[in-house]
Order: sequence, then structure tokens, then C-alpha cells
Amino acid sequence: MDALKLWSLSSQPLKHLVRCASSTTTTTTTLRRPYSYSYSFSSYSRVVLRCCSSTTTTTTTTNAGVRNRRVSTSSSTSDRDAVRAIRLKKVEELRSKGLEPYAYGWERTHTANQLQDIYKHLADGEESKSEKDAVSVAGRIVARRAFGKLAFLTLRDDSGTIQLYCEKERLANDQFDQLKALVDIGDIVGVSGSIKRTEKGELSVYVDSFAILTKSLLPLPDKYHGLTDVDKRYRQRYVDMIANPEVADVFRKRAKIVSEIRRAVESFGFIEVETPVLQGAAGGAEARPFVTYHNSLGRDLYLRIATELHLKRMLVGGFEKVYEIGRIFRNEGISTRHNPEFTTIEMYEAYSDYESMIYMAEEIVTRCALAVLGNLTIDYQGVEIHLERPWRRETMHNLVKESTGIDFDELGNDLKVAKEVTLENLGGDLDYKDKSSLEACTSIGHLLNEVFEIVVEPKLLQPTFVLDYPIEISPLAKPHRRIAGLTERFELFICGRELANAFSELTDPTDQRGRLEEQVRQHNEKRAAAISKTESAEDKGKENDESYEVTLDDDFLTALEYGMPPASGMGLGIDRLVMLLTNSASIRDVIAFPVLKVQQ
Repeated sequence: MDALKLWSLSSQPLKHLVRCASSTTTTTTTLRRPYSYSYSFSSYSRVVLRCCSSTTTTTTTTNAGVRNRRVSTSSSTSDRDAVRAIRLKKVEELRSKGLEPYAYGWERTHTANQLQDIYKHLADGEESKSEKDAVSVAGRIVARRAFGKLAFLTLRDDSGTIQLYCEKERLANDQFDQLKALVDIGDIVGVSGSIKRTEKGELSVYVDSFAILTKSLLPLPDKYHGLTDVDKRYRQRYVDMIANPEVADVFRKRAKIVSEIRRAVESFGFIEVETPVLQGAAGGAEARPFVTYHNSLGRDLYLRIATELHLKRMLVGGFEKVYEIGRIFRNEGISTRHNPEFTTIEMYEAYSDYESMIYMAEEIVTRCALAVLGNLTIDYQGVEIHLERPWRRETMHNLVKESTGIDFDELGNDLKVAKEVTLENLGGDLDYKDKSSLEACTSIGHLLNEVFEIVVEPKLLQPTFVLDYPIEISPLAKPHRRIAGLTERFELFICGRELANAFSELTDPTDQRGRLEEQVRQHNEKRAAAISKTESAEDKGKENDESYEVTLDDDFLTALEYGMPPASGMGLGIDRLVMLLTNSASIRDVIAFPVLKVQQ
């Protein structure tokens, strides 16, 4: 809802002052001598109009009283346009007087939060009048009230909020009238003055002078309802952060988490490196890539779907501990857990196995939790999560047996029998999609993993390392040193979501080539079937998830033939870690500008 307060000016060319209500909150600050503006506006009469953009209700307020009425969305849009037109006239008015409504800067002495801390000792009604207490602050106006010769504005910077106490006798010339006539909610201003605490206990800057640093043209959302349209919040994140300051706090915590991850891994001797985003072959994961065309080279390139293969090349080149925090791009579905671009940290350590990465995963997550939240017992969407170490470790086979009663070790290699046993045990609890997924499995390993994902994964609320994955679904992991058909691989699950994936890395170039070639072969079979299906009459024009091309990264295989030392590696999803530690339900809540459907 956009709350607009229109002020009618009786004797000046500028006829109206628009006032928008917004919620208050947190923002930051540094100093320059305030610019001196001299405006001259005289008397005014006041009319208040409240308009709604996020709902269909408009409230009109006059001195006689209040009445509510329903209006259309188009009416709200026209109100918004009217406000913009009025504010543009103010911009013209300022410039006609030689004043620039978009300043070059402002020197600040303090942030709002610094003032709150330094002057917390001031008693109610006390003013700090010494010369050293002259202050200068800047920020966005998020609320305002005027009472005759007195006006109160709330200024927000990156650190917090502070009240501006504006008294007509205190301001030089006719600046008080200028402030009431020109300053709208949403404007960014600089003010200078002293510090006082009001009789009601509100610490305030007792304003001597002010300057408009940026004139806002559009009204902010209503202070009582905020920006509630979820889709609009994601599309206009800048407005979302103004209207809902707790949103900005999520991104501050995200920055702290990323910094803590860097500190954690570098404390163990890891070196940060950068690898290509544009690649000749999309490898390191099984996912649909984004494809682009390089004009000068005359060839297709892929946005990376993982950083893995180039980081392993670094190990071949002699580095022993490397990591990269980077964006990954996958041309796949969008959900509360998936965004086409997301951020991971991948790390590789020579002369270690996947046991060392279990320790690293615990270290990273617990250090980030303590840095952001200060404790290891956290709430996530109403579930209490305990991050105290050590975390549970269990094999995939045992977890499936525990949840379903099916012992895959006893089923042997007969895929048909395994499917029959699985469907017999789970059939009543499966929907059509899950049954189809189980029936489509091409090996015992795929079937085991499918049962795990359908039945077990959602139940893993507390931190759990799931160990020893089937070799069929782990083409880059080393074979298990004791159990045939499995690999030395784990995934970390918290709140039913995969947070990390790690291996004892495969270093045998012949084995690696064979596995990747088999992966390409299987994908090409699926791709041929998908293309055939889309060419049928009923599916013509539809694009199947398997219809993309997969190519072999021959250069990576060449690198392995020069010799890569024994190593472990891990990828950890930073977005999902931020979701966990900020209690965010959707990945879009922790990505500042998520990918969205085209607005109709």
C-alpha cells in the first residue's frame, strides 16, 4: 500500500507536497560541511490522501474525519503517477532556484547507531551543547510528523535510525517552511545540528540545517503494511529492503557467512583460486548447462555447472589445498530450493580422503553459526536444529533399511526383483511420479538412491552425513576401498536438504575415462529418446529435460594422465547454508536478485 500525504501550498507555483509513509529501521554513515540551501515557501493548508497500491482500499483523511472506499488497481497506479509528477515539479522548482536535488556527496561525523551509543547517557530533556557535540548525519527519511512550529522526522542509514528534531526558531531563515514543503518520505537528506533527548526519551539530532541529497520521485510502501506482494518483493528488491529492513539484515548475515567461510578454510592453509565461468565442456556434475556463442572464436561455450574439474587441474599443477567461492549456472527448474544461478564453495586437499572433508564440513557450518547467531542450537522454520559436534554418520544402505525395511545388500544384482520388492514395500505410499521414477531406474545403485531421495531424505532434519554412495551415481568418486559397487562419498543433510557433497577423489585416469564415457553414453540414450518423444505429434514443440548435449572434457582426462595426487574434495551450497542460518524458507530470500519468470 502506498501512503501518500498531499500538502496543498496556497501561494507558490509548487502546489503540492507529497508525503509517503514507510516503516522505520536500520542504515550507516562519515562528514562534510552541510550544503546551504535557501528556500522560500510560505503558508500552506494541509490535506492528507492515503492511497493503496498493494490492495484495493484507499483511505481519504481530512480535518472532518476519515472514510474508506474501494478503488481499482488502475486508480492506485494513477495515484502513483500523480505523486511522481508532483515530485518532478519539485525537482524543477529546486533547479530553477539554482539548487541541485541530486548532490555530489555529504560528509558525516557519525552513523545513527554511533550516535545512539555515544549519547545513551543523556537524560530525558537534556541537550548536549558543546562544540564537540556538533554532528552531521545523512540517510533516508522514513517517517515524518509536523505540529505547527515543530516537526519530527525519522532518518535511517545503514546502521539504524535516529530522530530529527526540527524547530522553526532553530532553523535559519525560512528553512523550517522549506523542510515542510520540500522534504518527502523517501528523500535522502543530510542534516547537521546538536544532540538532545526529548522529554519522551527519544534521542534526536537537534537540526540546525539540512540539505536534500537525493529527491525521491516514487512513493514508498505504506509503513503499516510494507511491501507484501512476494513477486514484487523479489523483482524490486531495492524497495523490499527499504520497506522491510529485516530483508537487508539477511544479506548482511550472508556477507558475514561468506567471510567466515573464507577465514575457516584459509586457517587450514587453503588458497583461493579462480577458474573459468565460460567453458568448452560442461563437466563436474550432471546438469543442463546454459549455452552461449563466442563470435570471435566461432564456437559454443557453456556457463559452468561446477568448478570441480578446473580445481582438480590445479592439484595436477602442484597446488595442494585450493578452494573457490563462485557462481554456478544450471539451466534447470526453479523452486524454493533451486535457482538457475547459485553460489558454492568447492575445495580440494591433496593427500587426504573424504574423512577429512567431514571435519571441514562440521568446522565451516559451526563457525558460521557461531559468527552469525552466537550459538549452535538454532530454529529453522519451527524445527530446533542442534549443530553441536560430532554429527551423525550413517551409510545410505543402513538409512534406507532403517526407514523402509528393505535391505539392498540382500537383493543382489537382480534389478527386476529389486524393483518388485521395493514397489511391494512402498507402493501404497508412492504417488505416480515416484513410482515412475523407481520403474525407470537402470541399475540397483540408481534404485537405492531413488528410494533414499523419496523416503529417507525428507526425514533427515538433524545434521547427518550419508556415506558410501553407489558407484553408478558417483562418476568422479574413488571406489570404496572395502565394499564393491560403492564409492567413498558422503552428502551432508540438514532439515531434509543436501548441504554438501564430498568424495575421495578418483585419480585413476583410465577408470575416470571409462566412467565419464559411460555417463555420456547413458545420457545420449536418454537424449535420443527425449528427442524422439518431442517429435511425436502430441509433444511437438515441447523441450525435454534430457534433450541437451553432453560432451566429454578430454582436457581434464589428459590432465589426470599427468598424475593427480590422492585427494579429497567437497562442494558446499552457500545459499542453502544462508537459508539455514537466517531461517529463510526460500532460496529467493537469500539471493538479492533471483531469476524470475517474465512479468506478464
